[in-house]
Amino acid sequence: MPHATQLADVAPTELDSVLRGGPFHVALRAAIAARGLPLQRVQHHLSRRGVKVGVTSLSYWQQGARRPQRPESLRAVRALEEILDLPEESLIRLLAGPGDGPAGQRSAARSYRSLVEASGVLDQLLAELDSPADAGLHTLAHHERLRIGARRELAERESHHIVRAHRDGVDRFIAVHHGDRGAVPERIRVHPLENCRLGRVRRHSDTGVLAAELLFDTRLRSGDTFLFRYGVEDGTAGVSREYVRGFDSPGGQYALQVSFDAAALPQRCHRFAQHSAAAPRSGCQELPISGHHRSVHLVEPRVRSGFLGIGWDWE
Repeated sequence: MPHATQLADVAPTELDSVLRGGPFHVALRAAIAARGLPLQRVQHHLSRRGVKVGVTSLSYWQQGARRPQRPESLRAVRALEEILDLPEESLIRLLAGPGDGPAGQRSAARSYRSLVEASGVLDQLLAELDSPADAGLHTLAHHERLRIGARRELAERESHHIVRAHRDGVDRFIAVHHGDRGAVPERIRVHPLENCRLGRVRRHSDTGVLAAELLFDTRLRSGDTFLFRYGVEDGTAGVSREYVRGFDSPGGQYALQVSFDAAALPQRCHRFAQHSAAAPRSGCQELPISGHHRSVHLVEPRVRSGFLGIGWDWE
């Protein structure tokens, strides 16, 4: 039988070994061979779970010609762990190489699992708000300001957006807030500050994700620009150690400023970038804390898909 023959190609001990040590493409190839599944069947199982990945991509992944990096691809890797009956995160961790930042930085970061769970929850919340995959807006500039309170908590966040519509009829924006561990979305408040008003709000307690509809009171035409500003009052979680902003596609300018209470100043701060949730962090650079304003910032003139953020270390 073909299945029995393919199972014999990879002994369990060999599979265990490559799952522990990698590299990713060797472990994936060994796991697929051990299950005796042709790539078409693997693709079928992924499709049944709502994950779309081509056979060509799967082939490239197991050859090492490409690595999964996009959010949809990383969700596929998580699904592959279930389909191939592998230990949780056994493939994902092989994609996350050793970080190049300060010691302990990765342990303080959000885990890949938490990011993926939040991403799945966000898809659900966006569906409840009838938000299409293409919101019809291109970001020209996005400036965020965070305030870290005296208890070292994320106290509040303010966002200022400058956008351009690329289709007719756009009249809203979905603001997303992902609180730190222990956040209570039911107590988080969204405040429209300029050129918008609050619509529907959806919350998910387990992941700390909140999605809020901001209504423009005007329908933009393709090419129209629009400015709006809103704030998020949080303060519901424990100690905050970083803030990360994800970008699904390239865009305009992004600026992030983090200010600290005089009673709670961190030892040091740094900026970082991350190509995907499972990728190692790169571009780490220490940021000096300004004495008078007790703040640090980063400016990215033109963002690329992936993640940007600022982390800080407490005593």
